[in-house]
Amino acid sequence: MRLHIAFSSGLASPRYARRLHMSTIVAACLAAASPLGAQQQGSAPKALPIQDNSFLVEEAYNQGRGIVQHVSTFSRATGSSGWEYAFTQEWPVRSQRHQASYTVPFARADGSAAATGVGDIELHYRYQAGRIEGAATAFAPRLTLLLPTGASRRSLGSGSAGVQVNLPFSAELPASLVTHSNAGATVIPRARDELGNRAAVRTLTLSQSVIWLMHPKVNLMLEGAWSRTHAGSDPSARTTEFLLSPGIRGAIDFASGLQVVPGLAIPIGVGASRGERSIFLYLSLEHPFKTYGAQP
Repeated sequence: MRLHIAFSSGLASPRYARRLHMSTIVAACLAAASPLGAQQQGSAPKALPIQDNSFLVEEAYNQGRGIVQHVSTFSRATGSSGWEYAFTQEWPVRSQRHQASYTVPFARADGSAAATGVGDIELHYRYQAGRIEGAATAFAPRLTLLLPTGASRRSLGSGSAGVQVNLPFSAELPASLVTHSNAGATVIPRARDELGNRAAVRTLTLSQSVIWLMHPKVNLMLEGAWSRTHAGSDPSARTTEFLLSPGIRGAIDFASGLQVVPGLAIPIGVGASRGERSIFLYLSLEHPFKTYGAQP
């Protein structure tokens, strides 16, 4: 999560808002993305079709018992020299009810400095509320701790610890459709810009997706993500962004239980974000692991 705040004008920088928003939604989907087939039947993930792995919108299914997932994402805005890569690893904690994961971002900052390095590491916990296996709906609130491991003076980090919450809800619909709905917030109490100036940064997010299961192993996706970032004490210092993102994902299953899910999306700015366009690449590797003393 990279930081840029224009304190002199009292307005949140559009460049910072874009970075914070993309980092927020990438973290959200990474903290949760996982093929539902593997979640519902840990011993045979290849038996069921994929039903999540959303890119900008977080789904509400935790990792199943005995299943670990490794996720890589890469995004780059057109006309920009900067890019963002993130690696996430997810583990169930004794059962599907609890999930722990972490995200390590690596980025190249846009602009004259063009610094490259590790960003702010994120530690996630999710609780699977309500029914788990076989339910048509799911709810899994998430809490994330943001660690200031990135260099804020090189636009690679926020310069302050922060917290993030998200409330994802998923529902299966007729006609082979699945939807995911999110509402979340991020608070960084003492964010620091490249000049060392500090201010509180708060971001609200709302997002929605519709997934068409056109084939058990190939899905078409349409996602929408809205965010509003407010920096400092000036009520007018805020930036709003709205993205629409068509995408596609597929699944490749192996007899060993390994499932590989590649994906591609093109986030496009709408309204105040008009003119923004990015490419988003996704790759998930998911496979069983041994558990000892776990409870279903």
